Amino acid sequence: MKKLFYLLPMLLFGLFAIAQQRNITGTVVSKQNRTPLPGVTVQAGNRNTITNGSGQFTLPAAVGEVLNFSYIGMKPMSLKAAEGNMSVEMEDNATDLNQVIVTGYQTQKKADLTGAVSVVNVSEIKDIPLGNPVKALQGRVPGVFITSNGDPNSNATVRIRGIGTLGNNDPLYVIDGIPTKRGLQELNQNDIESIQVLKDASAATIYGSRAANGVIIVTTKRAKKGYSRITADVSASLQDYSTKLKTLNTEGRGRAYWQAAVNDRTDPNNNQIYQYDWNGDYNNPVLNKINLPEFIDAAKTMKPADTYWYDQIAQTSLLQTYNVSIANGNERGNSYFSVGMYNNKGIVKETQQRKITARFNTDYSFFKGRLKIGENLSATYIRDALVPATDILFAALVQQPVVPVHTVDGGWGGPAPGMTDRQNPVRLIEDNRQNKSNFLRLFGNVYADIEIIPNLHFKSSYGIDYNGTYQRTLRKSYTSGFLSDPSNFSQTSQDYNGNWVWQNTLTYNVALQKHRFDFLLGEEQIKYMAQNFYASRQGYALENIDYAYLNAGSSNKDNGGTGSGYTLLSYFGKANYSYDNKYLASVTLRRDGSSRFGKENRFGMFPAVSLGWRVSEENFIKQNLPFLSDLKLRYGWGRSGNQEIANNATYTLYSAIYGIDPTWDFDSGSAYDLGGAGSGQLSSGYTLIQQGNPALKWESTMESNAGIDFGLFNNHLSGSVDYFIKKTSDILISPAYLAVIGEGGTKFVNGASMQNKGLEVLLSYNGNIAPGLALTVTGNVATYRNKITKLPPEVLTSYPGNGQDKTILGHSINSTFGYVADGLFRSQKEVDDYATQIGKGVGRIRYKDLNSDGVIDDKDRDYIGKGDPDFTYGLNVTLEYKHFDLTFFLQGIQGIQVYNTYKTYTDFSSIWPGTNWGARTLDAWTPQNPNASIPALTLVDRNNENRTSTYFLESGSYLKLRNLQLGYSFQHLFSKRLQTARVYLQGSNLLTLKNKGFTATDPENPNNAYPIPVIGTIGLNLSF
Repeated sequence: MKKLFYLLPMLLFGLFAIAQQRNITGTVVSKQNRTPLPGVTVQAGNRNTITNGSGQFTLPAAVGEVLNFSYIGMKPMSLKAAEGNMSVEMEDNATDLNQVIVTGYQTQKKADLTGAVSVVNVSEIKDIPLGNPVKALQGRVPGVFITSNGDPNSNATVRIRGIGTLGNNDPLYVIDGIPTKRGLQELNQNDIESIQVLKDASAATIYGSRAANGVIIVTTKRAKKGYSRITADVSASLQDYSTKLKTLNTEGRGRAYWQAAVNDRTDPNNNQIYQYDWNGDYNNPVLNKINLPEFIDAAKTMKPADTYWYDQIAQTSLLQTYNVSIANGNERGNSYFSVGMYNNKGIVKETQQRKITARFNTDYSFFKGRLKIGENLSATYIRDALVPATDILFAALVQQPVVPVHTVDGGWGGPAPGMTDRQNPVRLIEDNRQNKSNFLRLFGNVYADIEIIPNLHFKSSYGIDYNGTYQRTLRKSYTSGFLSDPSNFSQTSQDYNGNWVWQNTLTYNVALQKHRFDFLLGEEQIKYMAQNFYASRQGYALENIDYAYLNAGSSNKDNGGTGSGYTLLSYFGKANYSYDNKYLASVTLRRDGSSRFGKENRFGMFPAVSLGWRVSEENFIKQNLPFLSDLKLRYGWGRSGNQEIANNATYTLYSAIYGIDPTWDFDSGSAYDLGGAGSGQLSSGYTLIQQGNPALKWESTMESNAGIDFGLFNNHLSGSVDYFIKKTSDILISPAYLAVIGEGGTKFVNGASMQNKGLEVLLSYNGNIAPGLALTVTGNVATYRNKITKLPPEVLTSYPGNGQDKTILGHSINSTFGYVADGLFRSQKEVDDYATQIGKGVGRIRYKDLNSDGVIDDKDRDYIGKGDPDFTYGLNVTLEYKHFDLTFFLQGIQGIQVYNTYKTYTDFSSIWPGTNWGARTLDAWTPQNPNASIPALTLVDRNNENRTSTYFLESGSYLKLRNLQLGYSFQHLFSKRLQTARVYLQGSNLLTLKNKGFTATDPENPNNAYPIPVIGTIGLNLSF
C-alpha cells in the first residue's frame, strides 16, 4: 500500500506529461551552407528519432521540453520544443574527428590525418566583401602569410611556410580536383563548401610537380539527396581611406623650401614660384611672409592653388555583392546552380571591378548508385578599369600643391618651371576612364565514377581551365603644364591561355578486422598553352573610344604576338593504413615529367611517408586521463618538385631583331634600317638571346614535419602544434652574368639552396559559457626562419651583399644590406671629430664606421634588417545568444622590418627637390630645433642620404581588427517556408595599432601601393 502511495503521484505526473505531449516537427540544416542534414539524432527524454533525407523530423514531446540534437561533424545542441515547425541550425564542429577532409584525389577522416593539414571554417569568411576568398584567409591559418592591397582588381600574394625558392613561390590551387596556379580571385566566395591547406610535403607530395609551395584545396557546393533550396545573399558596403599621408600644403611647401635654401646659405628667392619676405640673416633667419605670383607659368594659364591631391583622387565608394543559388537533389541526381555579381568601385576614382560568376554543378547516379556521372563548371566575366592607379597614387604624393587641377580656361594644370615632370593625377584618371579590360574564364570538369566491385572505384575526369583577355585602349593627347604630347594612340590586344587536365584514378578501400587500408593509383596529363596578339596605331581625328578602332588610325602602325606552351605527365600512388584506429601510416610516390626539362632529366620522383599514433585511443590513457579526448602524434617526411622556369629554358635561342630603338635598345639589333623607314624587309642576321642548358633538372623541396593534435574535455578545448624543417635544393635560377660574355649570356641553371624552419600553433575553444550563450575562440601563432645555404659564386652579387666577404649565404632572402644611420650630427665638433664622410655636416645623417678605418664608404655596409616577421598571429571570437551572433577577428604581425620608401619624400627636400614633400619636413633639424630626428633640409643631397640605410627601416609590426560582425537571425518570425533569414552589420579593417616608430600610414602597405580601405557593410541572407 505504501509503494502504491508513492507511485501514484509519479504515475499521475507521467500521465499528465503524456497528455501534454504532441508531435513536434522541424527541419535541421547546416548553419554554414543551409543544406539539410539527414541522419541527425533528435532526443527528448528516452524518446528519439532521426531526420529524413530532407532534414525533417517528428518527435512526441511537450512544448518547452528540451530537445537534444547530435550529428557527426556538427556541434551538439539543445533547444526547447516549440509549437509550429522548428528551424534548427547546427554548426560545423571543426574539432570533430569524424569530419571528412579532402587531401588530394581522395578524402580522409580528420582522425586519420598524418600530414600538416589546416581546415578553414568557411562560414567565418563567407560574408567578407573582398572579392577574393584568399584575402579573407589572412591570419586565419597558421603558417599561411597573405599580403594584398585595396585595389579592386588586385590579387593576393600567398606564402605557405615562408619563401621556399628564388622563383615563383605561389602555392598550387586545386578546385574540385582541377589544379591551377591562377588563385581564387575568379571564384565566387559564396560557392565554396570547404577549404583545406596542405602545408607539408607528406600531405602535398601527391600533387608532386607544383606542390613545393603548398597546396590549397577548394571544394565547391553541391546539392544533396532530398534537398531543395533557393538561397539569396545581398550586401552593400561603403569604403573609404582609413587615413591619408600628410603632405605639405602650398604655404608649408614654400616654408620648407625657404628653410632648405637658408640652410644652404643660398638666396631662397632664386626660384620661379615662391618669393620670400625675410630678414636676410642666415644665422638667425626670420620669415615674415611668403608671396606667390599671379600665375605660376609663363603662359599665364595656372593661378597658384592649394591642392591636396589625395582628396582630389579619393572617393567614398560603393561595393555591392549579389548572389543567388538554386539547389535540388533527389534519388537519381543533384544539381546546384548559382549566379553572383560583385561590383567594387574602389576608393581611387574610376578604379573599378565588375565581376559576374556562374556555376553549375551536377551529378547523376545509375545502376543503383554504382555509376556516377557529374560535372563542375564555372564561368567568370570580369570588367576592370584600366586606370593607372600606381601612377595616380604616386603623382598625388609628389605633385606640388601650388599646381591647380585646371587652368583658367578649363585645361589641365600641370608642373611649372622648377618642378619635376610629374603628371596631374586627376588628368590621369579622366583621360583613362574609357579604358577597360574584359576577361573571361571557363573552369571545370566532367567525370565518371564507376564501382567495379564493392569498394573498388575507377574515376576518370577531364577538366579545362581557359581564359582570355580583350583590351582596347586610347591614350589621348594632352597639355598639362610643361608636359605635352600632341599625339594620340590606340591599341587593341588579346591573350588566350589555359590548359586541359585528364585524370584517371583507381581507389580501393578494405577493412580486415582491426586493419583498414586505402589504396590510390592515378595518372594525370596536363597540356598548357598561351598566345597573345596586339596591334596599335596613332593619328586619330577623334579621341573617342567608340571611334578609335584600328582602321581609324592613320600613322605608326604596329603589331606583334607570341605563344608558348608546356606539358606534364604524371603517375602517382598512395596507400593509407590504420590499425585499430590507433596506429596510422601513409606512403606516397609521384613521378612527374615536364616538357620544360631535357630528355635526360625530364622525370622526377617525389616520395613521401607519414606516421601517426592516436595515443588517446590507448586503454591506459582512457582509464587514467579521461579528460583527454584526443591526442595524436604524427611525423611526416616528403619531397616535392618545382618546374617554374621558362618553357624553352633548355634551348639555345636566337632571334632576328630589328634593333631600331636608339634610346632603350640601341645595341641589340641584328638588322640595319638603311632606309630609315622603321619597318619593311630588312636584311637581318640572328642575335643570341639565351644559352641552352639541356642538363636542367627538377628543383626539389625536402620537408620534415612533426606534429601533435590534441583535444581536452570532450574536445571543447583543442589544438595542434607543428614543427617543420624545409630544405629546397637545385633551385632554378637565371643568374646574372659578366659583361665580357656579351650578348646571349642569359642561362637557366640549378644553382641554389634554401632552408626554412618554423613552428605553428593552433588553439581553439568552443562551448557554452552561460545558459544559451555559446562561445567559440580560435587563435593561432606561427613563426619561421629563412636562410640561403648555397649560391653559385657568379650570382652572389645579384642578392643583398657585397659579393665578397659579406654575402647572402646564411641570411634570409628578405635581408636588407646597407649602412647604419647613427643619428644626426648636432654640432660642428661632432662633425670635425668624426670619420671622413663625404657630405657630412651639422644636421646631416651620421653613418657608422663599422670597420673602424676612419672612412665611411661601401665597406661599412652590412646586413641591417630582415623582412621576415618574428611571428604572425590571428584570433577569431564568436558569441551566439538566442538569435544574435557577434564575431570579431584580429590579425597581426610582430617583429617585422619594412623599408619605408615614403620617407624619400616625407623627410627630405634634397632627394626629389622638384616634388612636394611630407609634412614631417617642417619638423626637420635646425639650430632652433636641435633635438629633431629628421635631417636638416637642403636643396642638394651632398651626403647621399638616399643610400640604403637603417634610416628607412622601420617596425612594420601591427595589430588589425580585420572584421567585426553583428548578425540577427529572424526566420522564426516567418512561416516554415523561410529556412534562413539573417541580417548583419559588418566592418572590415576598422582599427590598426602600429608601432610608434612607423611614420607612414599603414605598415602593411609601406610602399605606395593602393591603400587598404575601411569597409562598412550591411547584408542579408535568405533561403527558401
